[in-house]
Amino acid sequence: MTNESESKLDIEVLEVDALAASRKAALASWIGSALEYYDFFIYGTAAALVFGKLFYPNQDPKIASIAALATFGVAYITRPIGAFILGHVGDRYGRKHVLTFTLLLMGVSTFMVGLLPTYWDIGVGAPVMLVLLRLLQGFSAAGEQAGANSMTLEHAPDQRRGFYSSFTLSGTQAGLILATLVFIPVSALPEQDLLSWGWRIPFLLSAVVVVVGLWIRRTLPETPRFTQSNRDTGKLPLIELFQNYRGNVLRIVFAALVSVVSTVFSVFTLSYAVNTLHMPRISMLSVLVVANLVALAAIPCWAMLSDRIGRRPVFIFGALGSGLLIWPYLWAISMQNISLIFFTGILLSGITYSAANGVWPSLYGEMFSTRVRLSGMAIGTQIGFALGGFAPSISAAIITEGAYGWIPVAVFTSAAMMVSAISVWSARETSHLSMAQLDRLDEVASK
Repeated sequence: MTNESESKLDIEVLEVDALAASRKAALASWIGSALEYYDFFIYGTAAALVFGKLFYPNQDPKIASIAALATFGVAYITRPIGAFILGHVGDRYGRKHVLTFTLLLMGVSTFMVGLLPTYWDIGVGAPVMLVLLRLLQGFSAAGEQAGANSMTLEHAPDQRRGFYSSFTLSGTQAGLILATLVFIPVSALPEQDLLSWGWRIPFLLSAVVVVVGLWIRRTLPETPRFTQSNRDTGKLPLIELFQNYRGNVLRIVFAALVSVVSTVFSVFTLSYAVNTLHMPRISMLSVLVVANLVALAAIPCWAMLSDRIGRRPVFIFGALGSGLLIWPYLWAISMQNISLIFFTGILLSGITYSAANGVWPSLYGEMFSTRVRLSGMAIGTQIGFALGGFAPSISAAIITEGAYGWIPVAVFTSAAMMVSAISVWSARETSHLSMAQLDRLDEVASK
């Protein structure tokens, strides 16, 4: 009886320790993602509001806007490259190494943007340096989400993987909120002050972001699944990934097109409303803040629902619903109806898109075994995110004149959502499987 009691006590202690580790990993991923994506998203806000005037002042206003938004998109060129390199490092040597490196690289490159001379100072060299720093941001972002998602997913209890892994995306939303909040007082500056020194402030604050992020992640333990997995198979993670998981990598590439909604909503519509329709900057920035505050609450709720009914139906609802709601949102902007913009924006980005956004960390991560999870998620998402990254500049190029000039953008966004939903519909449901079962799916993963 004594031995049996001691065994039960040991099991209970282990369960408590595991739950504590799950919560710590989720919190660390939330805060780390919030800080890193603050860096990433302030660039998008600046590209929509000021970079055209600072780095492409001699161009026609529409061409300058397209060029500035394209610099936002160039980060997605290096994201697939970063996914291959950082995915391999994370699957071979550990998730923690990747998360530390990405935080440092993102913080330093963002800080350097705040120190850049403009076109008026050095001419064409200014936009060239801007693009180079943006490429470094993209390389960093390639490993951040996949690393944080793998970390939380592998620490989480089997029955609540959707909920715990959603904290990474909640952190991303918090980063967008923080970036937008910082830009609201900056954007309220007189035009001359904004363009001379005000725009630099959000970027220079990255120095604080790096220090806080490193302090948070310094004690985060490696995941038990990673330390227990057999990594000495004689195969490199990338070789194993493309031998056994080609089908799932391809599914994620197309599923990740759901990100088109995020960049169109947060970057293109901001530029369209402010630069084309001359709406108040603060009004549109406030829409972003409120919608993302709603998303902070919605994302874990959708994720908990996916733990009960499955990942696929929740994601598909979010993708198809977003494809429909982009129409009334763009129409509301074209009508310059602030109340309607807030209502449709919250419904689109805050609630509906959050269904797909909150579920994909677990949905994608469960498509792979531990040995190749970070690589599979990083490569699949970053190739798919590339179109999402260029969606603002594509939208700026295809929009036409007139009251209904936004319709091509709505068609483009809806088509991307349809492709994303179909891709996830073709995947297997994995929410009911344990992590041990997922690690034994190598022989069927590519089917």
